[in-house]
Amino acid sequence: MSSTISRVVIVGGGTAGWLTAARLAYDHRATEETGLSVTVIESPDVATIGVGEGSWPTLRMTLREIGISEHEFIRECEVSFKQASKFIAWRTGERDDYYYHPFTPPEGALTIDVNRAWQKHQADRPFAFTASAQAQLCEAGLAPKQIQTPEYAAFSNYGYHLNAGKFGQFLQRYCVEKLGVEYIQDHISHLNEDSSGYVKSLACRDRGELAGDLFIDCSGATGLLIDKHFKAPFIDRSSILFNNKAMAVQVPYHSPDQAIASATLSTAQTAGWIWDIGLQSRRGLGYVYSDAHTNQEQVWETLKTYIQDSSPETDINSLTPKNLSFQPGYRSTPWVKNCVAIGMSSGFIEPLEASAIAMVEICSKTISNELPATRDAMAIVAKRYNARFVQRWESIIDFLKLHYCLSARDDSSYWLDNRSAETIPDNLKNLLELWKYQIPSTADFQHILELFGPPSYQYVLYGMGYTPLARITASRRDNDNYALQNFQKVDETTKKGLRGLPSNRSLLNAICSQ
Repeated sequence: MSSTISRVVIVGGGTAGWLTAARLAYDHRATEETGLSVTVIESPDVATIGVGEGSWPTLRMTLREIGISEHEFIRECEVSFKQASKFIAWRTGERDDYYYHPFTPPEGALTIDVNRAWQKHQADRPFAFTASAQAQLCEAGLAPKQIQTPEYAAFSNYGYHLNAGKFGQFLQRYCVEKLGVEYIQDHISHLNEDSSGYVKSLACRDRGELAGDLFIDCSGATGLLIDKHFKAPFIDRSSILFNNKAMAVQVPYHSPDQAIASATLSTAQTAGWIWDIGLQSRRGLGYVYSDAHTNQEQVWETLKTYIQDSSPETDINSLTPKNLSFQPGYRSTPWVKNCVAIGMSSGFIEPLEASAIAMVEICSKTISNELPATRDAMAIVAKRYNARFVQRWESIIDFLKLHYCLSARDDSSYWLDNRSAETIPDNLKNLLELWKYQIPSTADFQHILELFGPPSYQYVLYGMGYTPLARITASRRDNDNYALQNFQKVDETTKKGLRGLPSNRSLLNAICSQ
């Protein structure tokens, strides 16, 4: 009889490890005698990176599904509300060059040709301002709901900005105290295999052997199991996405009432881009760049200039930047035998559009939903999982590349290289050809759990000035009438939001003072 899967061992903590532990322990009743056994082991000698501070609205659903109080999460993890990404200087490089990618889809995005109606009737306004109320709410620094709105409910769709270090600690306490997860701090010296090459146990320095049926590698870029032991192939995508380094720094506020942006600010530079994320007590900044197009000294000078321009009161000499390196790409087989990688051990693409935490959520939920009952079933699940996630990684790469290849910037070799045809994936080239004549639609995307679907592509395409050509045939019957109705609905929603929503800062202060 095939061995049953009843013990899961997660190697590594951080956001990936503890979010995965929470999902599995909650879904599979780890607190009950007949429930799944979930153990997290992490080395006391290894610190987590702790700079991934942006999320998608998917995190809101995940936290609700695993039973976490939103207000407690906000208070414990320095959380602020995120409603969009604002892209500055990506198209032309000028100061007044910006567009929004809101979390609320364009009104009618999947049923009518919003873009053509926008160009015909409201071409003098940015696409996101015509198609959604959320861009204007972000410009006004407003929160996505009122203080009396129930947890996780909203006036407009939102995700979070968060302190990654505190988030990992928060999840750890929740998993151990509420969900029945066993936590071990120990150093892993080696792996023990059975006769079939499956991992039987981990040999620990202090504890001895730690046995399990399924091992999840959340050890970060080290890839302790998936790379060091199983040698799962890594697919390098640096020929498409050039950025491979980042310099991060934390900038304090100089007033407890300083405004908190409702969007991630992403400002393009000559060799990459700077993220600017507002938390409750500070901003998190970082320059993501290609070391083939600039160097660390120039990056720090650029960051200092950005900080001085946006926060003149800041003492630059008091700041301590952190340097990070990564290789853009992913594992072609993140699930090998009874080991599956999640987080950076599975792959990492630059933090543009905050896909990292969302991928952890998708991976952990997929494993939870399809948790194999036996080892024989595991081989089937693993094969299917690997195929799906290779496709997901490639779709993320396509979407991120879209931000670069549509740019008209020619002020550096970085932007010229990004626009070069040989650096654009074939699938993206094909889609761009289709979109010369039609809007992105569900027909263009094959995957049910697509992270970036047609609405996201529409915001970036038309924010970057991608103008479709005229079709030979007339547009669909009543397209303009439906579109104008949607535009009117957007205007009404915008007015209602501007009248009734508090600022991001004031809502957060109210929640934290409860």
